[in-house]
Amino acid sequence: MIDIEITEEDNISIISVGGDVDASSSIHLDEALRKLVEDSAVKYILIDCTRLEYISSAGLGVFMSYIDDFKTKNIRMVLFGLSNKVMNVFQILGLDQLLYIVPGKKEAKEKLHEVQS
Repeated sequence: MIDIEITEEDNISIISVGGDVDASSSIHLDEALRKLVEDSAVKYILIDCTRLEYISSAGLGVFMSYIDDFKTKNIRMVLFGLSNKVMNVFQILGLDQLLYIVPGKKEAKEKLHEVQS
């Protein structure tokens, strides 16, 4: 089961993802990201993974499917709070080289400004 909450803080959209992101639930993550990508006011997205317990290749595919949109629309996205188990999945597939991933929220906000430069 997946739990997704979208909040805003300091002009940064935050998607908090909890539970499991698998083939059947990844559509909810896709909907949340699509909503933000389609909003022309959104320029910064943080993905809070502190409550994420599992992610399948379908869930990872959701993030990958938006990489071009992020570049085209000049949106910066940073993931944070991944457990070792979840981070390992990103690393095995090499996605840690394509996405910005940091340990905590503070580092994520700092990375947004670093990426901005």
